[in-house]
Amino acid sequence: MRLRLILITPLAVLATACGGGSTHGREVVAAFYPVAFAAEKLARNGTEVVNLTPPGVEPHDLELKPSDVSRLHSASLVLLLGHGFQPAVEEAAGGGDRVVRLLETPGLRLHDDDPHVWLDPVRYGLLVQRIAAALHRPDADRPLLARLRALDREYRAGLRACARHEIVTSHEAFGYLADRYGLKQVAITGISPEAEPTPQRLRHVLDVVRSTGATTVFFETLVSPRLAETVARETGAKTAVLDPIEGLTADEQRRGDDYFAVMRRNLRALRTALGCR
Repeated sequence: MRLRLILITPLAVLATACGGGSTHGREVVAAFYPVAFAAEKLARNGTEVVNLTPPGVEPHDLELKPSDVSRLHSASLVLLLGHGFQPAVEEAAGGGDRVVRLLETPGLRLHDDDPHVWLDPVRYGLLVQRIAAALHRPDADRPLLARLRALDREYRAGLRACARHEIVTSHEAFGYLADRYGLKQVAITGISPEAEPTPQRLRHVLDVVRSTGATTVFFETLVSPRLAETVARETGAKTAVLDPIEGLTADEQRRGDDYFAVMRRNLRALRTALGCR
């Protein structure tokens, strides 16, 4: 099944309502990879799921082409994160019952403005359930939820006994993951990956790396490693990838990687960096 993406207009909402709310044989637009991945796993055969964010593009920076807006306007269901994660997509999507803003899922328990809930398998499971409900597939989520519970167990076991607990990251994307597994995130920049750190924040990160004996500064696949390399050079640490899974690269797609493959690769990177037994 191909991954594509779309948003919705009042006419599309009305057509969906008249058709009983089914997405069978229709297009579903997902704003970026984690949402598209879940929707593709959950949708009925014949439903086309479109990922609006192309491979290798940082979703925060997505600029919509006229063809994207057209797709958004013709979709039967639009799945967004919300809370300003992709402002252009949210503005183009508008409102209505067929535009689902997943950060409004009951019980999600957000950390202020941090949108990166999918990096916690437990919270991601809540998004999966919400997407299944939006697709009118309430029982289709069971296999995916079982895989997420198994992944959670792998993380708990893999990070149970570690020499260090501070993860030094290029931007503040791993707070939910850190809280779930008893780690402390030390981020060079804030929620926005393009933000420049203040001198005070940079000094704080350098002090933490030196005082804790952190061996690794993590950077991301879709963002420049410049800041991580600067901190590593100043402290004698090394750099490694910790992927926030905001999108797959073209190489990852060719290899057949998916959310679970990247999460397990992240776990291996964390275990090495933290000296876990």
